[in-house]
Amino acid sequence: MVRTVVAGLDGSSESRAAAEWAAREAKLCGLPLKIVHVWEPVPDPMAQAPLLGAETQQHWSERIPRETLEGIRLRHPGVEVTMDRSSGRPADVLVKAAEDAELLALGSRGFSGIGGFMVGSVGLAVVAHAERPVVLVRAGEQAADEHQVDPVGIPSAAAPYRPVVLGLDPDGPDDSVIEFAFDAAIRRSAVLRVVHGWNLPPYYTYGLSVDPEFHDEIVRQQSAALAAVVRPWRQKYPDVEVVEESRAGSGANHLVDASREASLVVVGRRIRRSPLGAHIGPVTHAVLHHATAPVAVVAHN
Repeated sequence: MVRTVVAGLDGSSESRAAAEWAAREAKLCGLPLKIVHVWEPVPDPMAQAPLLGAETQQHWSERIPRETLEGIRLRHPGVEVTMDRSSGRPADVLVKAAEDAELLALGSRGFSGIGGFMVGSVGLAVVAHAERPVVLVRAGEQAADEHQVDPVGIPSAAAPYRPVVLGLDPDGPDDSVIEFAFDAAIRRSAVLRVVHGWNLPPYYTYGLSVDPEFHDEIVRQQSAALAAVVRPWRQKYPDVEVVEESRAGSGANHLVDASREASLVVVGRRIRRSPLGAHIGPVTHAVLHHATAPVAVVAHN
């Protein structure tokens, strides 16, 4: 089965930005794009309200997806684009749609006045349950935002891509997350920044205050651990320029900072099939809410 890039569409500005991002990604991957428009039926009493009558329902369920499809086909002539209209609980429909997808792109509304995501319940539910990569794209994201500025200082889609940023913990690396980031970097001919944040155990604090060399040794150890994980991937992807950054402090904060100059941020999520529900993880959760670039969450065992 040929995989597709899938984008969820609900008519919002952020979902339209996600569909545009997905079209660009589909072109990079050489894959078709499927737009999944999810219409959640409203209860009869609500449907009878003036703002939710038959005309409004037709507008949201037919006109918006049709216009979005036509616009994407016009702007991305080399991409095969199809539309799938579904009704039901959006999170359930989108998780199902992601099963055979190369990746699923969803919109995420940006905070007003400051950079960052405001991830809704549907987005979080999909990220927590989908076992294929999910990319969250903020409202207003444009192609030029993923590129460096041109020689006169203007963002341009004709300029080289900004780096792809990978959040990596050397103590628990997963091949699927690393491979996704390297593939994204090579498709974009972009630098790959591998970011690792670490904290010293509390009982080391006193030792640091009397022996600065001890701190330097910890820094060397952490950097060496990161380099050891990345080394075979450098060999597998010799054409990708890799920059390793191992620094003390919160990994989430370092990733959010790096996102300001990134075309894409890649983080992992461990798959947990338990009756207590899915878990995203604190670092990934923080990055989803505060990164300013699109964020790819790659589920792994």
